[in-house]
Amino acid sequence: MGARKMRVAVGQHPETDKEYLDFALQLGTSGASFQTPSIKGDVKWDEADIRDYLAPVRAAGVSVESFENVPNHFYDKLMLGLPGREKQLENMKSTIRAMGAAGVPVLGMHWMPQIVWRTDMGNYGRGGAYVSVYDHSVILDRARDGEIWVARRDERDVNSKDTFTQGSFVPLGIDSLSVDQMWSNFEYFVKGVISTCEEAGVVLCFHPDDPPAQELHGISRILTSVDNLDRAVHIVDSPNLKLELCLGTVSEMDGANSVMDAVNRFAPIDKIAYIHLRDVQGKFPVFQECFLGEGNYSPYEVIKALHKHGFTGVILDDHTPSLTGDSAYGHRGRAHAIGYIQALIEVVTAQKKLSTT
Repeated sequence: MGARKMRVAVGQHPETDKEYLDFALQLGTSGASFQTPSIKGDVKWDEADIRDYLAPVRAAGVSVESFENVPNHFYDKLMLGLPGREKQLENMKSTIRAMGAAGVPVLGMHWMPQIVWRTDMGNYGRGGAYVSVYDHSVILDRARDGEIWVARRDERDVNSKDTFTQGSFVPLGIDSLSVDQMWSNFEYFVKGVISTCEEAGVVLCFHPDDPPAQELHGISRILTSVDNLDRAVHIVDSPNLKLELCLGTVSEMDGANSVMDAVNRFAPIDKIAYIHLRDVQGKFPVFQECFLGEGNYSPYEVIKALHKHGFTGVILDDHTPSLTGDSAYGHRGRAHAIGYIQALIEVVTAQKKLSTT
């Protein structure tokens, strides 16, 4: 096998159905990622079930790039530091071993007990495209809890964009958790599984907190800045601990400043497992998702920097605006984003070749 190169894959889908695999192949992507994949198992995944799940993917000739997220209830007690976390840790180690044995190279995770929040959804984007909006003032007014949208990928509504469902989310009845507790729980988990990741040949990577609020309804969030991402990825010294670098979320932090800081900080030291290339207009406390090229940062400058630093990972689209007539998955919006990213990679790499001839 030749050296891997920066490439695009399809992502954020839970199934291995023909439509999804056709989508990957017809767009000319190298492979697919699977978001909270619908694999059998109430508390963990076993190798045989993962292999069964992936059989259609391999039969279609699509490469398996990563799994994004296990169901929240596989590790909610670990995130919250509750009794029973020891058993969840053992189950997560078993799941990681099973993934490695079944040939899944990367496990992307988040450390957000309340998951992703938004405060509005509507036709606010370019040309009336359907997008999500975040306004932290809504979160601060508890009388407006009913306006909150939560991305419940583990309890997905197949008719809802990005699986957002309305109503705030209180995990396991916990409504208070400090920053120190969250960091302590994160460290306990990472140190508890990293040797298993190394033995299984699975890269573990973490998604920044979306939105990057310091807390939501009493529960602190820790992966809210580039400095905190740096701290997280150095909790242990291991080549198997990296970032699932969602540049849209990083853009929510401080726009182009935080995005280029993250790219230039983590790409040279090989701490980016894969990237979500999306963007927003505005930044915390108020922002709105948008099409690539009309947000806070330049996608071209990002791809150019990644190429300069020798990034050889996968780039996924994410949270794309929904076009008129789009599916809940967002086939039209995603196809636009994927084509945009493919063109940027081709232009940047072609320029590099031309400049050396």
